Amino acid sequence: QVQLVESGGGLVQAGGSLRLSCAASGRTFSSYAMGWFRQAPGKEREFVAANNWSGGSTYYADSVTGRFTISRDNAKNTVYLQMNSLKAEDTANYYCAADTNRVTGARVLGAIDYWGQGTQVTVSS
Repeated sequence: QVQLVESGGGLVQAGGSLRLSCAASGRTFSSYAMGWFRQAPGKEREFVAANNWSGGSTYYADSVTGRFTISRDNAKNTVYLQMNSLKAEDTANYYCAADTNRVTGARVLGAIDYWGQGTQVTVSS
């Protein structure tokens, strides 16, 4: 069992930055692919970013490429999402995700094994 706890959300003006953190419990953190998804009101949850167990491979949704950066520190059991140049359309509840399957690699909504509780990001225009 893995527990994920997100932090770092908040209110920011368009063009600003935020860094989300996700702390994971358990001793097998380094064996999971980790990712971030988001869900805006009235919309489906969507993929944002993911990295593999070592952090050496990263993946991004087209909408955030060049603005967001995912990273992880396996020694601290933590994954991060640095969000720069934020836009109003980035407003959503952001969820941390863990996936044991190296093929889907925390990029496929239906394949996620563990979810965090979410942290709200609001970008004012």
